[in-house]
Amino acid sequence: MTMTITEKVAYLKGLADGLDLDKEPSKEAKLLTKIIDILEDIGLAVEDLEDEIEAVEEEVDAISEDLEDVEEVLFEDDDDDFDFEGCCGQCGDVDDDAFFEIECPSCGEDIVIDESILDIGEVTCPNCGDKFSMDLVDEGEEEEDD
Repeated sequence: MTMTITEKVAYLKGLADGLDLDKEPSKEAKLLTKIIDILEDIGLAVEDLEDEIEAVEEEVDAISEDLEDVEEVLFEDDDDDFDFEGCCGQCGDVDDDAFFEIECPSCGEDIVIDESILDIGEVTCPNCGDKFSMDLVDEGEEEEDD
């Protein structure tokens, strides 16, 4: 078992009392007595700080548990309402058919775009910043041309 600072200082004080420093009024005896008194004060202050830290830790744990409960209530339905991958999550209810995934010809990253971008015909890649145009070809038309 490890001794606390207060217990260690009490032990030092007992050793000093055993030396009968009070009987010898030397300068060294006075110095040692004062040092032990100061160590005792420091030990008590550290003990008080440890008690306060423990109380704060308990409060933080309680607040953390409360926050988890609040998050559960606020965000429990979010996963069910919005399942579209690649969107920023700020769109609200989104029709999945209105979005398309294409590959950037410059960097090869997948990009999710909506129908309005298709009408413009030009896309800026959010990953690399390159602009490229899109030629809209229906898959059925491609097969007929071959």
